[in-house]
Amino acid sequence: MKAAVFHKPGQIQVDNVDDPGLIDPTDVILKVTSTAICGSDLHILSGAVPQAGNMIMGHEFMGIVEEVGKGVKKLKKGDRVVVPFPLSCGHCFFCNHGASPHCEQSNYKNYGPNGNLTDQKGGALFGYTDLYGGYSGGQAEYVRVPYADISPRIVPDKLSDDQALFLTDIFPTGWSAIDWAQLKGGETVAIFGSGPVGLMAQKAAWVNGAGRVIAIDPLEYRLKKARDVNHVTTLNPHDVEVVEAIRGMTEGRGADVCVDAVGFEPERTMMDKLKATINFEKGSMKVLDMAFRTVRRGGTVSIVGVYGSTYDNFPLHRVFDKAITIKQGQAPVINYIDKLITLVEENKVVLDDIISHTLPLSEASKGYEIFDKKEDDCVKVVLKP
Repeated sequence: MKAAVFHKPGQIQVDNVDDPGLIDPTDVILKVTSTAICGSDLHILSGAVPQAGNMIMGHEFMGIVEEVGKGVKKLKKGDRVVVPFPLSCGHCFFCNHGASPHCEQSNYKNYGPNGNLTDQKGGALFGYTDLYGGYSGGQAEYVRVPYADISPRIVPDKLSDDQALFLTDIFPTGWSAIDWAQLKGGETVAIFGSGPVGLMAQKAAWVNGAGRVIAIDPLEYRLKKARDVNHVTTLNPHDVEVVEAIRGMTEGRGADVCVDAVGFEPERTMMDKLKATINFEKGSMKVLDMAFRTVRRGGTVSIVGVYGSTYDNFPLHRVFDKAITIKQGQAPVINYIDKLITLVEENKVVLDDIISHTLPLSEASKGYEIFDKKEDDCVKVVLKP
């Protein structure tokens, strides 16, 4: 089969590889019909998230069940399913307590309580390095899906692939960021980053009753997309002082909720890069620091952008003095996915309006290039095997 394979930093190419096979009785083999490139995939491409060997990429995918293990009870050949990006066993302590991204069984080689940078991680993720389980991803013609009775969901016939695909990751991730803040209605929500996750967080904020949604991004084409599809207020940090602008909209208080949908690889100056090198840091926490300054006292900061190292000068004094609540982590997709499928099915939210490029799987390298370099106003790339 054909698959998008990581070889080394800067090189992801489409190769002919062996077809996957059933390994455990609870596996299914999926014929992939749609898959997407995620911003998190770019961290692997750049080398910021390390991967030593070749690996099939992709954790946003859906398709048709092709083969079914003897232990699978809920799926059959021909079912069309969408697959959440974390692998969940369904019966360990964390899976039983609504924290499936911390599954104790799926990442048996590198699981650990410390959450170390190089040897102890949480539950496994599809196509996201050996540290997160080493499972082949779904940017391929076929993919093995373990624990098939736990996470995959059958897609309603009325929904197209494009309507359902983002239920795998980016919509539940954006939803998590807002759900963690527990909106009561009427809040001002400031979302840093108008890439795919930021755009989904904007949608989730409106659905959950926000009174004002503000999108912050240094790229004007992304802000235009946010205005066009989500009807939000936009701020470009190249044009305004973001913290003061948002305080000016909120009687000096700041936003009730801030979402960091950027993570450790924001737009950076040479001084930012020099600081990171001196301090042995990966990227920068400049966006998170801005969120801490922007949020009001007693507000919530949700972190769904990825962070990959420790950081000196973490502003703990500000977090303490302002009594900021911080929530962060991988999205517990299976906690939300049934509700989110219904929202899409009932046309209460539209997900496919963020797609900017649809390419055949054979052009995955091109998709990575334009997404990474932010060419051709690229917002979200969908690949069709």
